[in-house]
Amino acid sequence: MPSPTSLYYHATHIAARILPESLLLFVARFGVAATFFLSGRTKVDGLLTITDGTYELFRTDYALPLVPPEIAAHAATYSEHLFPILLLFGFATRPAALALLGMTAVIEIFVYPDAWPVHLTWAGLLLPLIAKGGGAWSIDAIVARPHDGEARR
Repeated sequence: MPSPTSLYYHATHIAARILPESLLLFVARFGVAATFFLSGRTKVDGLLTITDGTYELFRTDYALPLVPPEIAAHAATYSEHLFPILLLFGFATRPAALALLGMTAVIEIFVYPDAWPVHLTWAGLLLPLIAKGGGAWSIDAIVARPHDGEARR
């Protein structure tokens, strides 16, 4: 009978084969993009018309030091739309993930410091994207591939 240790290593080997890095990075991109994009959608009417309620939130609950609420409302709302779309397609993955990590840090430090478990979860999805990029299933990977007719080195 196999030992528990050998069963564990066998199971992890199977998991590594059926869960390729490209899938893990895609799931991270999709998951964190959905979180931020859906948050951005709560701040607008129609395509990108920022609501009066959003401005009020940035004057009161989300008040940031040194940044006027109107500028913060626009920056956050547009960021929550643009960067998730980039992540979803895996285009400029590292800069988009870095921008959302910066946004997460601002939210953690200045807005909801007690929500650190949620913010740590977001960071846990963003950090691998910053370190490894969008993975094989991304526009970044397509752009980085040598094209036919180019010298392959």
